[in-house]
Amino acid sequence: MKRTCIAWWLGVTLAASALAASALAQPDAVGEQTMRRNWYNDPFVALSRDVAECPLPLGPWMTRAEMEDDAHYRAERGTTCWLAHRCTKPNSYMYDAPIAAAAKAHFAGSTRLSGTSLWITVQRRFVYVEGCADASFDRAALQRELAALPDVEQVFVRITDDPRRSVPYKTRAQPDRAPN
Repeated sequence: MKRTCIAWWLGVTLAASALAASALAQPDAVGEQTMRRNWYNDPFVALSRDVAECPLPLGPWMTRAEMEDDAHYRAERGTTCWLAHRCTKPNSYMYDAPIAAAAKAHFAGSTRLSGTSLWITVQRRFVYVEGCADASFDRAALQRELAALPDVEQVFVRITDDPRRSVPYKTRAQPDRAPN
C-alpha cells in the first residue's frame, strides 16, 4: 500500500512538473509546438567527437506535443522497477544522471573510442548509444561495457560506419526523418 501511494504521488509530481515546465517554455519564430527541448533534463553526453561529419543525434529533444504525449508513459514506466522490487529508488529516471556520469568517467582518458563520434542518451536506466564509428569498431564490446555499469538495465547501439548515408537514429538537423 505504501509503495502504491508513493508511486501515485510520484506520478502526480512528475506530471505537474512537466506541465510547469511547458508553461515556462517560450515560443520561437516557428511556434511553441515545433520547438524542441530536453523537457525532462534527460542526460545527453558526448563520449567522443572524432568524426567531424557525424550527424548530431536528436537525443532527448522533443516538441511540446511529444512531451505531453510522453508524460503519462514516463510517470507509469518510471515506477515499474520499484514496484516490482528491482530498484531501490522510487523512480527509474533517478538513476539516469549517475549512469551517464559513470559512462563518461569509464571512457575518460581512454583511447578505446578513438576515431568515433558517440553520444549517449540515458532514460529509465536504458542507455542509447548513437553516432559514427568505423566498420571494424567492436559494437558488441561497447554494449557489454556500458551494460556492466551499475544500474544499467539495457543498452541500445545505433551506430553507422558511413555518416554520409542514412543513419540509424534521428538527428537534430532532421528530427522528423525516420531512421533506417
